[in-house]
Amino acid sequence: MLRDKVPPHNDEAEQAALGAMLLDNDSIDTAVQYLTPEDFYSNANRRVYKAILSLFNQGRQKADIITVVAELRQAGELEGAGGPSYVASLTNVVPSSANIDYYAKIVQDCSLRRSLIRVSAEVSTRSFDESVESRVVLEETQKKIFELAENRHVVSVKSMKDLVPGTINKIEELYHSKKQYSGIPSGFDDLDNLTSGFQPSELIIIGARPSMGKTALALSMAANITMGQKIPAAFFSLEMSDLALGFRLISAEAKIESERIKARLLKPQDYNSLMQAAGRLYEAPLYIVDIPGITIMDLRVQARRLRTLEKVEIIFIDYLTLITSENSQIPRYEQIAEISRSLKGLARELGIPIVALSQLTREAEKERPNLANIRASGAIEQDADMVIFIHRERESDKNPDKSGENDSTAELIIAKQRNGPVGLVKVTFVKKYATFAPFERTDR
Repeated sequence: MLRDKVPPHNDEAEQAALGAMLLDNDSIDTAVQYLTPEDFYSNANRRVYKAILSLFNQGRQKADIITVVAELRQAGELEGAGGPSYVASLTNVVPSSANIDYYAKIVQDCSLRRSLIRVSAEVSTRSFDESVESRVVLEETQKKIFELAENRHVVSVKSMKDLVPGTINKIEELYHSKKQYSGIPSGFDDLDNLTSGFQPSELIIIGARPSMGKTALALSMAANITMGQKIPAAFFSLEMSDLALGFRLISAEAKIESERIKARLLKPQDYNSLMQAAGRLYEAPLYIVDIPGITIMDLRVQARRLRTLEKVEIIFIDYLTLITSENSQIPRYEQIAEISRSLKGLARELGIPIVALSQLTREAEKERPNLANIRASGAIEQDADMVIFIHRERESDKNPDKSGENDSTAELIIAKQRNGPVGLVKVTFVKKYATFAPFERTDR
């Protein structure tokens, strides 16, 4: 049935778009934001558009009937483009170039529909091939669909006349808002005072050496955000199981050591604390995604779903270098760079902050960590809007004879903040609950 149907196309819109560009070269600036040569269904129209683009890119002469015909003749494409008479007839299709935006969108929409039909046919063929795992077919399908969506982004250019009123409205909204911070507060006041909270569309990196408390800090923030402020959040756990995270969360909230829970060394009064903590966690809009070895594509799928269905306003990822790249053939540092760019793009697409944890190199053991210590790729430092390092002395370094059950002071080093100051914030690491708490100053 599908073979008997003509693929979606609109000859009149294609001709009108080309005619508008031949009448007014300024229309080409608009058209190139929407169209590629492959978007034209007619081979003749595709060749004419390629000639227009060639002249446009050269910048030496304007694209009109005479120059386009000459360009097609030089490329040996004139007859395939319908000849001089067809090119000349394009300017008769439209009276002016005023509606180029409208014509281009029609052509683009038809092209997108043809692409969807092609992808559907490929998926159907692959689905009948039993030598290919269904999971592979599903991933390929998602990737192709997302590529179609991403390739249709239109560049947004605004003049200051357009931008200033919106900026002033945002400033007034912030001024009259009862919220203390413009972003999502982490629950650590000293940190939020420096950052104004985690801002929408930003990629925040939390880096530390192993066993410094990256997961503990992220969970503490997620608990503060979801239980304290009732803001929906998602936590992608690539290293620990969802059950292990549940133990950590309920241990910290109930103020009962997780080892005692696992070892069944609970006292009668502990059960009351656990039930109360469980009740608070039960009501928290926190969503745990437990997918070991998740690909960046799967992560984006789940993130979009959580943003749409659960209205999550912040995402935590534990941790970045455990995400699997779609292209395993390229070097690992290039894979990490691709993942980092993808996370930054996802933050902008969803309009929410994404907090990703990252390992640091061994050099960070010797002194306070810095941006050069970010492991695997310098692209992480480049793409991040904010980089926070956790620094604290290991228990063995302080006193090898002590078990290290006491609280200790840790430092959150804001090494980079694209839209704010850098600095250092003290927090308290509560070892027996594996959590962080605001630092209590004695001079207050």
